[in-house]
Amino acid sequence: MPTPKILIATGNAGKLREIRAALAGCGAQLPSAAELNIGSPAEPHGTFMENALAKARFAAKESGLPALADDSGLVVAALGGKPGVHSARYAGNNAIDKDNNDKLIKAMLQAEQQQGETLERGAYYYAAMVFARDANDPAPLFADGYWRGEILKEPRGENGFGYDPLFYDATLGKTGAQMSAEEKNKVSHRGKSLRAITALLIERGILKQ
Repeated sequence: MPTPKILIATGNAGKLREIRAALAGCGAQLPSAAELNIGSPAEPHGTFMENALAKARFAAKESGLPALADDSGLVVAALGGKPGVHSARYAGNNAIDKDNNDKLIKAMLQAEQQQGETLERGAYYYAAMVFARDANDPAPLFADGYWRGEILKEPRGENGFGYDPLFYDATLGKTGAQMSAEEKNKVSHRGKSLRAITALLIERGILKQ
């Protein structure tokens, strides 16, 4: 069986690192969209899964390779589900992680001022994962994963990326940014979705065990 090549349809260094780590040992070459100078498509949809499918189809079309795409984000109960599908650009199209985290802290503070100490701080991370054999694949593979936690008032930890410094896992007693990469992968939304999509890729004979 020739070595499969799967394009990882992301320019996010943190996501790419986690995806490559999850697929290590499956015998595939895993170039990224950024490494092949492939940009990102529009993400006009209201759901993570629709946006992930759009990314996978676009990347497959541009590269001529099978593509694996992720769309993920943070859903906060007290904010009516925000930032949701806009998580990466919550503070603007050119926002960096600190900008998004600062905006989340301010939004939660405003919500607390309105609702008082009874504010619901629960939230979850969600990841949608889609594999498309080509741009016109009529039967893409889908997987997803949840990670439930709560939003802190101030950041903790130096690891991870995105909203990890504010996302607290009460079971482990740590934020995502206080966990090692191995700890995070075991419990995170992306880790769960990657294990599910990997199982499907092995089942379909696209990857080896």
